[in-house]
Amino acid sequence: MKFTQIDYSTQNEIAIIKFNRPEVMNCVGPKTHEELMLAWQDFKTNDKLKVAIITGAGDKAFCSGGDLKAALRGEELIPTKPAAQALHRAGKAPGILGPTRWTDIHKPIIAAVNGVAYAGGLEWACFADMRIAEEHASFGVTCRRWNIGLADGGTQRLPRIVGFGRAMELIITGKVIDAQEAYRIGLVNEIVPKGTSLDRALELAQFICTLPQPALRTDKEAAVRGFGLPLEEGLTIEAGLFLDSIFAPETMEGLKQFNERLHPDRQYDTALKTPGLVRQG
Repeated sequence: MKFTQIDYSTQNEIAIIKFNRPEVMNCVGPKTHEELMLAWQDFKTNDKLKVAIITGAGDKAFCSGGDLKAALRGEELIPTKPAAQALHRAGKAPGILGPTRWTDIHKPIIAAVNGVAYAGGLEWACFADMRIAEEHASFGVTCRRWNIGLADGGTQRLPRIVGFGRAMELIITGKVIDAQEAYRIGLVNEIVPKGTSLDRALELAQFICTLPQPALRTDKEAAVRGFGLPLEEGLTIEAGLFLDSIFAPETMEGLKQFNERLHPDRQYDTALKTPGLVRQG
């Protein structure tokens, strides 16, 4: 399929999914939804791809949410037919603005937030595991002003990221916060200069691609599935997923590197900026 409202590209083992409607602040309409479904399905099922990056075209918006003018043009973004509504109520629809209700992508996802992330755009930022924001980025549940609720994970993911109290403040008031405030409350992992979030996300993604993948993915799955459950249930999930990954060939290779002291943080010369402390001995 030829994409017209998103860009979907790959760089080696990294997928880059970019909202590409800068003239309307990268908002998501029915066609955008369809293209996002296809792109994310490919990333999810393509064994060659290890990390995904979400970002937006231009320098003003990551994503400003749903295309609220779509209905005026006769395009259906929000389900109106009883059968379609029934699928959403039963949790069997992927989401309004793409596959935002998917919870079974266990590969890492990074959001490179290059501008406003409002309403559904904030929800897409929360879809990621990590968020790198440019210094001019801003975040908010701005749909509060129009009596439009969150439908793409915001009421569930935002509290898990920033805590219930902070999330409720944003959800109830619709206030907009800048990148510094988003970093302070834990919504953003890192702030970078304007125009550099994608480069930094690619740098981080390249590093993640060098790590053994089986345990990384089972740990992400355990964290996502176990969050909010009683501790005993979460530990049971963790135990099973640990056994799923520990016998992978990558474990034996890892043990060999450990015994030979070939630690990633002991490398003297590396082209990648790793997140941790680099030891020089």
